[in-house]
This record gives sequence, structure tokens and C-alpha cells, in this order.
Amino acid sequence: MKMLWLSLLTLMMPGQTPVAAFPLRSPDLPLHHDAGPPEAEQKFAEEYLQHFYGYKPKSQRQKRTAVRGVDADWTTELCDKVQEMQRFFGLPPTGELTNETLAVMRRPRCGLSDVERFEETIRWKKKTLSYRIAGYNSPISASKVHRVFRAAWRIWSNVAPMKFHKRSRKEADIVISFHNGDHQDGSPFDGKGGILAHAFLPGFGIGGDVHFDADEEWSVNSTGFNLLAVAVHEFGHALGLPHSSDPGAIMYPAYNFAPTHELQLSFRDVKDVQHMYGISPYFASLFSKRPPPRTPDKCDPDLSFDAVTELQQEVLFFKDRFMWRKHPKFEETGITLISSLWPDSVPPYLDAVYENVGGNVIVFFKGHQYWIWTLRQLKLEEGFPRNISDFGFPSRIKSVDAALHFRKDRYTVFFTGHVCWRYNELQKTIGGSPKLIAELWPGIPTPIDAAVFYEGFVHFFKGNVHYKYDPNAKRVVSTGPVNDQLDCKRTEDNEILSERK
Repeated sequence: MKMLWLSLLTLMMPGQTPVAAFPLRSPDLPLHHDAGPPEAEQKFAEEYLQHFYGYKPKSQRQKRTAVRGVDADWTTELCDKVQEMQRFFGLPPTGELTNETLAVMRRPRCGLSDVERFEETIRWKKKTLSYRIAGYNSPISASKVHRVFRAAWRIWSNVAPMKFHKRSRKEADIVISFHNGDHQDGSPFDGKGGILAHAFLPGFGIGGDVHFDADEEWSVNSTGFNLLAVAVHEFGHALGLPHSSDPGAIMYPAYNFAPTHELQLSFRDVKDVQHMYGISPYFASLFSKRPPPRTPDKCDPDLSFDAVTELQQEVLFFKDRFMWRKHPKFEETGITLISSLWPDSVPPYLDAVYENVGGNVIVFFKGHQYWIWTLRQLKLEEGFPRNISDFGFPSRIKSVDAALHFRKDRYTVFFTGHVCWRYNELQKTIGGSPKLIAELWPGIPTPIDAAVFYEGFVHFFKGNVHYKYDPNAKRVVSTGPVNDQLDCKRTEDNEILSERK
């Protein structure tokens, strides 16, 4: 799908040029592309990066002069753009076209570029805007579409001092419409999936207009694509907001609405729009008791984890709807949504997670339920979620605090309150009565939040404290803030966060 080309925007904003949003690939990262990826995958990736990351492919003549058997274009500029995209989405920044990277590229998303930035803020000079709905080429009734769009504008006016009035026939500042395929704005839609909608930044003529792909399965509930979620995102563009790399933000480019999650602006969305337009007079009263949600910050001194697990060579740290991914060969630990790896199958706010290497599965726990995801087939096993009583817990155990898996010995320790249980993965049974954590793991406070075994040590987490435990010596060898596990680097946002705590 095709981004809104910069040439269209420069008709309204002459002299503006986009800049790259992230640093280039570290030379220390392994790259194995002697022959490049399969042709179809490379072509798809080239088109995606060209549309969303400003990639400029070499001419065919230049490509023919590349060293025989080596695609020089792939091993240089294209790899850099792949890594830029991976950084934006919180993926391991290898610069390689992994299956996971391709899956993210194929996710439904907005049609605007992720890297276009302008030297000056592009915003409306007035605080009252009019909008008009030009036709209802949608399976949703006109009355429902009107209510959805009115609710979407209200979400923004609740935080910024803006007013939005609907017009029926008169010319309006913002024209909202549904279109099929090529609709003569330089950014044709691509049918079902892919690009869901796009919008133009504030300005004259087409500036501020919002277009939805009429071929999508739009809905006002949990089926298809939620029109309200997409409208709030696109209206943010119509107000002048660019894409955000914060996976918890409405302005994140990929469609990430989950029916179980309340649609609301994040702290980042609110901060950005208020920087442009100021603060709504209703903001304090509406959000005094429940401020906009923050995406967890790895430098937050009060950070704690819901669960921690190994996954192949990575260590995953779970918090709310998010997770951080740590790998010894990656220079930074990025945050992403849990749904980016397990879409529509794994719930947020987990209690415990572990990878059963022998069974080639990863197991998730929340409350009295658990889910098993098969790593071989990359899907949720049928019949889940199931009750944790399957593991042999007595009926009084309603949840699991943490799960600690030992690959070599093929057993898992479950922690519940002040006791722990040893589960034999081969026999599928719990061996004997539970043991006091204080006796088996001296020095570890209870109840714990998470536990994981890697690099020869058991790592326990309780609150904002990390305990490094030597299982052979049976003692805690060091303690420290959990931030140390995420390679925290201070930024302006988390400095503000610390000050407000």
C-alpha cells in the first residue's frame, strides 16, 4: 500500500523534508545475506520500505552491476531500512527479513509514512473546525458512522481546546469519505487488509481530509476492523500528529485495537496534541482520578514485571499489554505489544509465563486459566484456555505468581504465595506437597512477581527489585533495580516520570 507521498504534502508545505527517525545498523550485528532473501519477500519488503520508510531502490542498471551472486542493494541501504523499521516496531534490530519482521509488515495499518518529520509543526491556526462526511460507502449505517465520528472527535476535544462541528452541505475544513482502490489522491487503497485508511496533515484543499478504505470489513464492535479505533488515529493526523513509535499510543501506525482493551489516548498522545494546541478546560476534571495511561518505561524507578521468561535466545519481560525483548547480540532492549507476537490469543496482564523447550511450547497463565502456544506451528493449541487445575493444583489455588522452568532437568517450579510446587514436565504431575519458598530459596522474599533461569542463575523479581540467585550455592549473590535488566538510558520523558512519582 502506498503512503501519502511527500510530493502531495509539499503542495501545502513547501520546503519541508523528511528525516530518518532512528540510527543505522550497528556493524556488530550479524548479517547473513550472501544471496539475499527470496525474491518475492524482497520485493514485498522493498515496496513496504519505499512507501513507509523513504527507501529509494537503485536503478536496474546499478543492480546489474552488483557483484554476481550478491545483491549489493540488499546488503546496504535495504538492510539499513529494515533495521530502521524493526527499531520503530520494537523488533530485534537485525536488519534481516525474518518471518516476524515480514509478519509485522503485513499487519493492517495506516497509510502514512512512519518517518516523515517536518521542520515546523503543522497545525490548524484555529480552535474550531468543521467536518463533512462525503458519502457513506460503508456497510455501517449512516447514523452509526455519524455517531462513531462524533465520538472520535470528542476523544481529542476532551484533552485539547478544540471544537468540531459537523456540516451537511457547506464546505468544511475536513472532508471524511470512504473510497475503493485508486481514488485520485496519489495513494490508492489496496483492497481488504493492508492499509485501512489515511489522512492529510492540516492545510488548504485536501489538507486535513480523511479517507477510509471502503473494501474493509468495518464494524462498531469486535468483528472486522473497529471504525472508532481507526477514526481516532486518522483524526490525529488531521490535527497534525505524526506516527508514534510508542506501541501504547493511538498514533502507533499498526492497527492494534483489542476488544478487551478500552480505547483511549495514551500519555504520549495527550502530551503531543496538547503541545500543539494547549490543554482542554475539561481535561483536569475528566482525568483527575484516571490520568491517560502511560506505556511502561524501562527507566521508571518503580517498574515491576508481571512475568519473565526465556524464549529461545531472548528473555521477555511482561508488563500490562507490553513486553521488552532482550537478546545478548542486540544493542538495546525494545518494548512492543504482547499482541505483536501473539495476536488475538494471549491476554494482557499475565501472571506467569514459561517456555517448555522439550515440548516446544510456551505457556501463559492469568488467573485460574492458562494458554499453550505451540512454537512449531506458531498458533494457540485448540481447546484453550483451560483451568490450571490440569497441572494438579488443589482447588484452593486460584492463580500462579511465577513459573520457573529448568530446561536441562525438564521440570518447572510454580510459585503461589509463600510456597512453591515442582512439576515434572515428562510425567505431567506435581511431585508431592508444596515447599516453603523460604526453605528452598533462602533470601528470596514472598510472594514473588516473576522468575526465570538464564546464564546459570535464577533471577527473581519482586516489586522494583531484582534478585540474582546462585542455585548451587543456594544464596542471593546480588540485588538491584529491575531497570538494570532492560539497559535503561535516561530520556526527557522518564526524567519527567521520575519527578512526578
